[in-house]
Amino acid sequence: MVMAASVVIAVGAATGLLSAFDDTRGGADEARPPEVTRSPSLRYLPVVPSASPSATKSASPESASPKPTPRRTTSTPSPPMTERKQQPTVVSSRLYRHPDSQVLDWVRDHPADPRHTLIRSRIAAQPAAVWFADFTPDTITDRVRAVTSGGSALGRVPVVVPYAVPDRDCGGYSEGGAPSLDAYDAWIDRFAAGLGSGDVIVVLEPDSVAQSECLSAGARADRFASLARAGRVLKEANPRARVYYDAGHSGWNAPAKQAQWLKQAGAASAASSDGVFSNVSNFHATADEIAYDRQVLDALGGPPGLGAVIDTSRNGAGPPADGEWCDPAGRKLGRAPTLATGEARIDAYLWVKLPGESDGCKGRPGTFTASYAYDLAR
Repeated sequence: MVMAASVVIAVGAATGLLSAFDDTRGGADEARPPEVTRSPSLRYLPVVPSASPSATKSASPESASPKPTPRRTTSTPSPPMTERKQQPTVVSSRLYRHPDSQVLDWVRDHPADPRHTLIRSRIAAQPAAVWFADFTPDTITDRVRAVTSGGSALGRVPVVVPYAVPDRDCGGYSEGGAPSLDAYDAWIDRFAAGLGSGDVIVVLEPDSVAQSECLSAGARADRFASLARAGRVLKEANPRARVYYDAGHSGWNAPAKQAQWLKQAGAASAASSDGVFSNVSNFHATADEIAYDRQVLDALGGPPGLGAVIDTSRNGAGPPADGEWCDPAGRKLGRAPTLATGEARIDAYLWVKLPGESDGCKGRPGTFTASYAYDLAR
């Protein structure tokens, strides 16, 4: 359901987060496809995540975004003009921008392209998530460590996205993942070993909870148990890791239903969770996501420090009226990534899906497409 396309690198106002991660400052059209995990949009994650039911997620070669379904593409009111006009202008001094991404490749390779300046300043300069969408147990620890150590060396906070749960995307564009839950559990152990000891944000398995209805009741319960275990393992490996669970988005499941599933997946336990994430690879307006996430958190219960992070990479114009999720026209960049949102219980605005990485319509799924990036940025 999410087509991942963020920083897939084969290498790959909640007080708690704000105090821990205080933000000090408020030619060719395609780049080479990601090796493993770049900026994803979960729905189109063939190996690269990219868009969710009514959203898009960033992708790595294995992340693709799922096919739209009625429950995912619920239309929402148009966002206010202030939301639609907003463009990212400030680059976070606290979030980490990994040097290996498709947009940076394109910027380096096309200095004379007339779109270069705009794409470089509005997209390439922003920190984005790094997706790990391939099931490669032997190399995952080193690849995660390459990202987390890079962030620690600069005193910045990386955002990493493990995206390898079995039956990922319910057989949609982003299908794939580990061959079994036992294999996934072992992969998560190795993923956690690369987290290091510094601050890091983990966006745990986009679509894994919101899109679980395709599973039988037994298979869903098994997946949720594995996700709860994953959260515990990640936080035990690095107590400074902040782990967020899949809440879908405001146009998908009702808050109470989503919260019930999240509770089963461990999202209400401080031992495994710091809260929820929403809108990955999607387009829903920030104001709608804030309201929705607070409703989910209220229904979820759990410790008072639980918060939410929102993917704002492509939601500057809100969702298209027709519910289109595959590279819809007329979308815009959303709010710049930041750890200082000024909103209670909203820990961060993140670019989980990298703008310009296609959901599969304007380019190959998960591949950076300059024409699409330029349309979003201008």
